[in-house]
Amino acid sequence: MGGSAPRKRSGLVVVMLCFLTIVADGYDLIVYGATVPSLLDEPGWELSASTAGLIGSWTLVGLMVGFLLAGPLADRIGRRKVMMAGVVWFSAGCAICAVATSPEFLGAARFFTGIGLGGVVPSAVALTMEFAPRNRRQIYNGMMLTGYSFGGVVAALVAIALLPDHSWRVLYAVGALCVIVVPAMYFWLPESVNSLVARGKDAEAAELALAYDLDIDAVRAEQRIQVDASTGADSTSGLRMLLTRRYLPSLLLFVLVCVCAQVITYGLNTWLPVLMREAGYPLGSSLQFLLVLQVGAIVGMIGGSMLADRYGSRRILVLFFLIGGVSLLALSRKLDTAVLMVAVAGAGLGSIGSSSLAYGYVAAKYPASCRGSAVGASMGLGRVGSILGPSIGGWVVGSSLGSHWNFYAFAIPAVIAAAIVVLMPASTVDDEVAEVRAPEPDPGGVVEPAR
Repeated sequence: MGGSAPRKRSGLVVVMLCFLTIVADGYDLIVYGATVPSLLDEPGWELSASTAGLIGSWTLVGLMVGFLLAGPLADRIGRRKVMMAGVVWFSAGCAICAVATSPEFLGAARFFTGIGLGGVVPSAVALTMEFAPRNRRQIYNGMMLTGYSFGGVVAALVAIALLPDHSWRVLYAVGALCVIVVPAMYFWLPESVNSLVARGKDAEAAELALAYDLDIDAVRAEQRIQVDASTGADSTSGLRMLLTRRYLPSLLLFVLVCVCAQVITYGLNTWLPVLMREAGYPLGSSLQFLLVLQVGAIVGMIGGSMLADRYGSRRILVLFFLIGGVSLLALSRKLDTAVLMVAVAGAGLGSIGSSSLAYGYVAAKYPASCRGSAVGASMGLGRVGSILGPSIGGWVVGSSLGSHWNFYAFAIPAVIAAAIVVLMPASTVDDEVAEVRAPEPDPGGVVEPAR
């Protein structure tokens, strides 16, 4: 009598744990804005608005550093370790923010926290893609990345509940509680099967693949592609492999796409209420537009991911950027309320929604040994757009170009991003794996099965 079959585990557990870390990410990125009014009134600090803005920028600089460092590190030592270390890191950063004694102290703490925040995202994207069914990778990734929006909602609700009666320090102390996710990650978050194969731990990888019902032969075929592409370089060095002639050109295109997406995202998040007021709408409705923008972003993340699994990320990404560009052009004109709301939602879909879709496309484009490095580099270098976006918006608002250019300035990057995606080769690493595994006819016409 044979033994019972091993119990299968669901990749959704991986998605949920990665989602929780992104919720923590979203909370911390939004909580600073919620505490700025209280920080400006902090006794003895004499914090100016410009200094408060600078402190906020330091978080983004730390985030960029975290993206660039964590991707290659995750490719080398494993995604699971980097994710757990990142959660501990930014939880400690929140705790340090809660006891800051000066603006300089808080700025340094926010930079420190940003490194931890950036440390978890490339691994979360890579792990989600690797444990998802191959025909549902983008929807799993889209669901996971909605954690940013959920984290922002949690931050807003916590601020509403606690700030009226408590110090701003309490909000950062709440952020430090994110560390409670680490024990769950330790027991239930698996290491990447692809990473294990790349590091020569084939038996452990095969056992894990069986438990999660993953195609270990496809993973091994992907590893053969990686060894061929490395041209003699250390195949476990994700960053070195990423800089080869085979992968560097597409990486540069992805960085440009992410810069364009971040210009639109951060520009609109910063300036949309002002732009709509300049277009003649009252403040109340202008703030509602910001909410509609986020709704459009969530629809873009989920709906776009489902479409990408069915029709390919490249096609849907081009479509979404064009929808964003057309929506922004429409906003430059007076529209009926219903059409106006649809246009604002389209702008969110084409900016924030396109960003998440782009990250999933990056992960699908590159093999496992440089996947973390590719996602980290695209997100990290793409953060240049998060600096340019608010600056472009401020320059246009302060110029004499006219209110139409408030929207043209962000429609142009959307069209440029769509054009860049069109220039990219359509194939992904899955296409290369399928080609490697395809059966070849023998001279007698008999087809040998792929092994």
